[in-house]
Amino acid sequence: MSAAPAAGVLLADHTTLRLGGPAARFVSAAATEELIAAVAEADAAGERLLVLGGGSNLVVSDDGFDGTVVRVDTGGVRTEAGGAEGTVRLRADAGLEWDRFVERCVAEGYSGVECLSGIPGRVGATPIQNVGAYGQSVSETVAEVVVYDRERGERRAMAPAECGFAYRDSVFKGSDRYVVCEVVFELERSGLSAPVAYAELARRLGVGRGERVPAADARATVLELRRGKGMVVDPDDPDTRSAGSFFTNPVLTEAEFEDLRKRAAEHLGPDVEPPAFPESGGRVKTSAAWLIDRAGFTKGYGAGPARISGKHTLALTNPGGATTRDLLALAREVRAGVADRFGVVLVNEPVMVGVQL
Repeated sequence: MSAAPAAGVLLADHTTLRLGGPAARFVSAAATEELIAAVAEADAAGERLLVLGGGSNLVVSDDGFDGTVVRVDTGGVRTEAGGAEGTVRLRADAGLEWDRFVERCVAEGYSGVECLSGIPGRVGATPIQNVGAYGQSVSETVAEVVVYDRERGERRAMAPAECGFAYRDSVFKGSDRYVVCEVVFELERSGLSAPVAYAELARRLGVGRGERVPAADARATVLELRRGKGMVVDPDDPDTRSAGSFFTNPVLTEAEFEDLRKRAAEHLGPDVEPPAFPESGGRVKTSAAWLIDRAGFTKGYGAGPARISGKHTLALTNPGGATTRDLLALAREVRAGVADRFGVVLVNEPVMVGVQL
């Protein structure tokens, strides 16, 4: 059953950044039907709504949220019929902890999400961000997303083609229309990982790109890599008090990338080449972490209580005592410094609630 609505619940207690003021009204939904009912009730009352999962991708105002916060505490997963030969379909509730889901998949011999191990948050957030890491994206295995459509006032299933999946993006991101209730994944029945696509992971595993390894080995290695970068939540490690990667990797046109190359040569030397990863349409993806570091914002940087992680320049952290205002001041400083040196404007990955970068 859902917990009784409460007032004044501090959202800092429900985000991995440990930032955010109080909610005017806070309710927890333990089943999909309760989630839909709570959202519909808030809509009928004309209240502002924030649907909260694990809080791992949120930057919430110090003033809190003047409306209803619905925390998704659903947590079931069911095997379903259907799918291509050699695959299995799993229907997971939005409130299920993502890494628990990945752990179960690997243990039961299902591959396709093993390189997404250790990502904090819950299942419902993964299609919104089209979560990805180490060469895998969640959109590669999503077969269906069940949503509550607030505009239509109904529950419906959306096929992948309707989800608008792109790099760290989807039709759900930046829109309040849909509330993700369940996600259906279609995974390969195999103890082997999907082909290893990420160079760093392949090197650590001692294989070539495109080769497959036991999925359990891929998962263990990804967790090891993420821990080394402070990207696995650990209450005893202040570097993990973050929202993960704060900026997305920029995807540039050929002309924009050529300008970046010239600026890099001017500032860093003629032999310095920025990272380049070919994308569709002739575009090039480069590394936000590289840009941040080369612009002078090294690991541990920060004059105030908010800091760049001591393990990874993409993570902005609250080691203790910071406010959302402090964090945003650091983010703006980094963004401005990168734009000034390299002409690239970084875009935030976390969702902003009551604030703007």
